[in-house]
Amino acid sequence: MNINEMHPVGSNRLCWVDNLRTIIIFLVVLYHIGGVYESAGLWASFWIVDDPSTIVWVGIVGIMFDIFVMPAMFFISGFLVVTSLQKKTGWGFVKGKFRRLMVPWVIAVFTLIPIYKFIFLYSRNLPQEHWSNYFHLTNPNSQNWLWFLPVLFMFNMIFLLMEKAKIRIPNISITTAVLIAFFAGIAFSYYIGGALGFRSWTLTPLIDFENERLLMYFLTFLLGTLCFRQNLFAEKPKTKLLYNVINSIAWIPITAHIFARLYPFFYHEGFSVTPLYRIIWWVSFYLSLICLMYLMIESFRRYLDKSGNLWDLLNKSSYGVYIIHVIMIGVFGTLLLNLTIPAEVKYPLLILSTYLVSNFVVWTYHSVKFKFKGK
Repeated sequence: MNINEMHPVGSNRLCWVDNLRTIIIFLVVLYHIGGVYESAGLWASFWIVDDPSTIVWVGIVGIMFDIFVMPAMFFISGFLVVTSLQKKTGWGFVKGKFRRLMVPWVIAVFTLIPIYKFIFLYSRNLPQEHWSNYFHLTNPNSQNWLWFLPVLFMFNMIFLLMEKAKIRIPNISITTAVLIAFFAGIAFSYYIGGALGFRSWTLTPLIDFENERLLMYFLTFLLGTLCFRQNLFAEKPKTKLLYNVINSIAWIPITAHIFARLYPFFYHEGFSVTPLYRIIWWVSFYLSLICLMYLMIESFRRYLDKSGNLWDLLNKSSYGVYIIHVIMIGVFGTLLLNLTIPAEVKYPLLILSTYLVSNFVVWTYHSVKFKFKGK
């Protein structure tokens, strides 16, 4: 759903929400491009292209993106879902979300995942395999980046059931809600990590998710609904005190989490497998998440609550860009693979080519679709 559907032209549109979503998706693109050039080898076994030319700092930037980009997407979705449900019957809501999320997902997993597998093998000079191995049903990496769509659909359906059963979040302050989410998230992530394996995933033909983060994603989704219902963003921020304070201290938990991530690369045994290590990991993660989410939201409310032709074009294509961008990374990453230029040059070239061509493909699709409907 586009935020413009909530606020017709001429009303006080929350342009910053659309703009934030567009930038978050751009950061997802950057994060995935970083996987091509990260130097730790963590992506090499599964990512669409693995360039032997690497950049050390790309992995560190990727750690920051990994903290907040997906929670931010769930938060925005939760913020928008209330109005979407208010405008429709329960069945209309289900049909709308299925058409918006699951139909693109079905098309993508049966078209883009085989292309992903082809590029994965081609870029590594490996022989192509039997056709049956190219689909997500048999691919050990399953849905890859498309996991977000069915998980978001699931959250929407849970929210619908909650509304029909009149189960609502108590009208508590957003500060209290964030504190509850903080402690519940840490407890869940720590327990699930101990029970199912640290940083483990559940991979199925229908739904994929990182086990320790599933509750966190749902809680950020619910926080979005709470912010909407409390009309939290109706007025412009009046004071910069809290914004300045968090801007000043956010580096502390972020640095702590980066060190927690890097620790096993320097000390392969011992502390990195202890419960204390996992506590440090998750406490620093959730503190960093709160800081980064707050700073992103407040920055866009203060400085990017505006519209324009370029913003409108980028906002309209952001969802399509999310769906196709990994294939574009594969295409242009493979073309850059054998060029004798430094990774520091390849990296921005891959960003520009992936993002621009992804937008162009989506814009072209919408133009053709519009003309076809017009006829």
